[in-house]
Amino acid sequence: MKIALSIPDELFDSAETLGKKLRVSRSRLYATALAEFLAKHRGRKTTDRLNAVYRSEESRLDPRLRRLQAKSIGDSAW
Repeated sequence: MKIALSIPDELFDSAETLGKKLRVSRSRLYATALAEFLAKHRGRKTTDRLNAVYRSEESRLDPRLRRLQAKSIGDSAW
């Protein structure tokens, strides 16, 4: 799909330089950049959902389990 968009001259120049350095077309460079941006934000949405789940769940260990874990480790140096 073809589109038209406006970006600052400095950003365009930097993209052109990088595209030449990487030997990729302008279309390929912009498509790759947009795909990475979208993936980053999808990951952020997942993180936000996980944070919401963990916020509502108790996170402290049962005292008995904590004692058993400490006993199993002993005095070992990490």
